[in-house]
Amino acid sequence: MKIPIYQVDAFTSEVFSGNPAAVCILDTWIDDRQLQSIAAENNLSETAFLVRNDDGFDLRWFTPTTEVALCGHATLASAFVLFAHKGWPAENITFQTRKSGQLVVVKRGDLLEMDFPSRPAYTRTPPAGLEEALRVTPKEIFGSAEDLLVVLNSEKAVREVQPDFGALDRVDCRGTIITARGDRSDFVSRFFAPRVGIPEDPVTGSAHCVLIPYWASVLRKNDLHAFQVSKRGGELFCTHVGERVKISGKATLYMEGTITI
Repeated sequence: MKIPIYQVDAFTSEVFSGNPAAVCILDTWIDDRQLQSIAAENNLSETAFLVRNDDGFDLRWFTPTTEVALCGHATLASAFVLFAHKGWPAENITFQTRKSGQLVVVKRGDLLEMDFPSRPAYTRTPPAGLEEALRVTPKEIFGSAEDLLVVLNSEKAVREVQPDFGALDRVDCRGTIITARGDRSDFVSRFFAPRVGIPEDPVTGSAHCVLIPYWASVLRKNDLHAFQVSKRGGELFCTHVGERVKISGKATLYMEGTITI
């Protein structure tokens, strides 16, 4: 069996920055154990698998250790491959997912705009061990559908966080988003998810489903400019639209090849 594979840097226009994702195009679904093994072998934060359907594509995402319910950068990478390298003729692509419903990506000039569900933060009791794991005193802590949202006082504070990943792995949540107002953008963030095999994710589209409604409310504006200030870094253009969010970014191809099984 041979499977086409593309490695794409998402939320950037330059290779060696943004968030790398693998995109695998299948003729039909193969065994879940093989999907997970491929993702583990790729050893990237996400591998996206696509199968053509009547309206667009079925889409699933795997980290090196597990399948996830929603992933932004690998969706962006998938749309980029289809538009830029597979000759997709329309201006939009519809992806059907198992746990996050229908997702649409629209090509707008050199940006790809994803239509994702909003996941507003809510007040919750901070879980045991969080502050010790992050080694920082938060300004505020919120819950969301899957992740914690931790608000800090400044971009500098976000950049300087050095978590104890072993301790963070024991905190009761899928992942932890840290955020603050940006020095040259509306807000910045970082994302840690050791429980799903990703100590720090370079740029996290799904985290912005939480960040966008939060900062839209705080800043009282719906159009937002964001940076994820990981080592690789990434830029996102965001819009709050009620129960949905629009997340836009660029992408670039790093590698194209074939998996042989």
